[in-house]
Parts: sequence; C-alpha cells; structure tokens
Amino acid sequence: MSHFKKDFDHAKNKFSGEAKKAVGKITGNEQLELKGKIQSSKADLKKNLNVADKIEDIKENIAESINNRIDKNKKKRSKR
Repeated sequence: MSHFKKDFDHAKNKFSGEAKKAVGKITGNEQLELKGKIQSSKADLKKNLNVADKIEDIKENIAESINNRIDKNKKKRSKR
C-alpha cells in the first residue's frame, strides 16, 4: 500500500472517529462517543505502527549499505 493511501486512510479514520465522538457527546449517546474514541485511537495506533515499519526499512537499508561497502573493500584487497 502506498504511503499516500496509508496517510489518507489514517486521516479518514481519525476524522470519522473524532466526528462520532463529538456527535455522541452532543447527543448524549455514550456508545457512539465510545465508538468514536476507539476509532480515533485505532487510527493513531496504526499510524504509529507505520512508523515502526519505516524504522525497520531504514535499518535494512543501512545494513545493506554496510554489507555492500564491506564486499567492495574485500574485492579491492583481493585484486592486490
């Protein structure tokens, strides 16, 4: 899934959750208010999990760069 789609889904769920929470509070509907709080919190949690995925990607890229550098240096030494 593209980052744009993930960001859009997060914003949509966050907005919907906040709207449900507000409508529930205004109308005195505690179930709707709770559903809104849960949906909003769930959207935030998913966004934070996406950050963890990005960190993992960064770690992989760093490891790949280091391995490539080591391999390159080994090739230079073996040619001598």
